[in-house]
Order: sequence, then structure tokens, then C-alpha cells
Amino acid sequence: MNNKLETISNIFEDMEIRSIWDSDKEEYFFSVVDVIVALTKSDRPRKYWNDLKKKLENEGSELSERIGQLKLKSKDGKFYSQDVLDTKGILRLIESVPSPKAEPFKLWLANLGSERIDEVFDPEIAINRAVNYYRSKGYSDEWIKARLTGIVDRFKLTDIWKERGITKPMEYALLTNEIYKGWSGMKASEYKEFKGLRKESLRDNMTDIEVALTNIGEIATRDIAREEHPQGLKENLNVVKRGGGVAKGARDLYEKETKKSAISKDNALNYQYVDEQQKIESKVNE
Repeated sequence: MNNKLETISNIFEDMEIRSIWDSDKEEYFFSVVDVIVALTKSDRPRKYWNDLKKKLENEGSELSERIGQLKLKSKDGKFYSQDVLDTKGILRLIESVPSPKAEPFKLWLANLGSERIDEVFDPEIAINRAVNYYRSKGYSDEWIKARLTGIVDRFKLTDIWKERGITKPMEYALLTNEIYKGWSGMKASEYKEFKGLRKESLRDNMTDIEVALTNIGEIATRDIAREEHPQGLKENLNVVKRGGGVAKGARDLYEKETKKSAISKDNALNYQYVDEQQKIESKVNE
């Protein structure tokens, strides 16, 4: 099994970038000093970072507002509070480091931005990228086709929610959670934890029956909403609970006939997460 996580750490090759997963925010936070070492090879990375941080603060950079502090394990085995940034912050940091060693990373970011602009003019590029990525992960073409169809069907449901007065991301998440809870007994974050996931897509790691039940719940919700025209969060919550109930009925029948659970801990990961508080090591000079 490949234990290398696909995070921002990968672009630093063999350099150790300590990270902490925040399950509430569903975001990684990375050691700033570790990134400074990787970018500059400085013998005094903490001083380098302190000087750069002051410069950014004086310039009014938004980056200074994103800096947090978390306890990370050092080479002596103890935990010390250190500056951390989320993924977006780390990418901004790379752009801010005036070092020749940072140029390859800046070029990578520039190429990434160029690719996204190209996709604005030709959306098929984005679709091809997604298909090729799924293929590289070992998904079959039949699975990929069903996944893309499911994404389109999901838009049909969220379009209806939008027409019915749902506008805030939190409301969309709440409605989606009620569909999951209706048939699985778990909201999305609990379901991901059950499967051992973090930032990964829950649906990309579902079995075919789990995907089918999710689709049934969403399709039932969509069709009930089309018929009854619910308005606002309260009325739509009632509808999604009923839609989830339809999927729960299908789950019960499936489990009765097959004599096995429709819910599985299986996932498509080719790596395992470890407890950073116990396992992560530091290669940074304290």
C-alpha cells in the first residue's frame, strides 16, 4: 500500500512537511517553517520566517491574517506551538518567498492557473482532466460515466433548491446531510469518518449500492419538490427527510433480500491515515 498522501506536501518531494488535519474545518494545516526550509534551505528558517512575516504584515498582506498556531511534534519528541497555514495560505506563501529555490513552485502555480483559464474557454479540458484522473485511480469507464451522470443529476436537485429559496452553502449542506441521515443514519462528515476519509469525496469511495441509495434519496427528493413546491429551509427539510426515507425503504428491502448490510467501510484509498500527534516526525532544526 502506498502511504503517501496526495496533499500539498507532494510538491516538496522528499522534504518532510508536518501537517495537522482539522476534522471540523475539513482542512489540512501545514508547518510554515517546514515549507520555508524546503523553499530556501535556510540554516535559520525561523528567523527567515519571522523577517518575512514582519515584511508581509507591514505590506498589509492577507497572508498574515491566515496564520494560525498549532502544536506540532519536533525531533525531540515534544510538541511545540508553531505557525501553520492551510493549503491556500501555503500557496500564497510560496508566491511570497523571494528565493530562487521557490521559482519551480511558482512556475508550477503559474501553469496551474494557466490550465484553469484554458478550461474557461474550453470546458471539455476540465472534463478530460477529471476522466483521466479517475482512470489513473483505477476506476472503470462504466463507473466514471455513472459518476459524471450523478454529478449532473445532483445539479438538477440543487437547481430546484435554489428556485425554492435555498441560497446559503450551509443550507445546501444541511439538506444533503438529511438525505444521508435518512437512509444511512449518518450525516456526510460522520459517513466519511466511518469510511476513514478526510478531504476525499464520499461518493468516490462508495460501493455501488451506496451510490444507488444516495441517488434514490436525491431523485425522490427532487421529484417530491417538483410536485409540492416547498419554499425556504423548513419546508425543504421536510421534503429531504421524506426523500431520504424513500432510500431507507430501498435499503431495508435490499438488506432483507441479500442478508447483508448496504453500508460498507470500504473505500478507494491507496494509503492509510495515521495519527499525526503520534507518528509525524520532524526534520527541521529547532
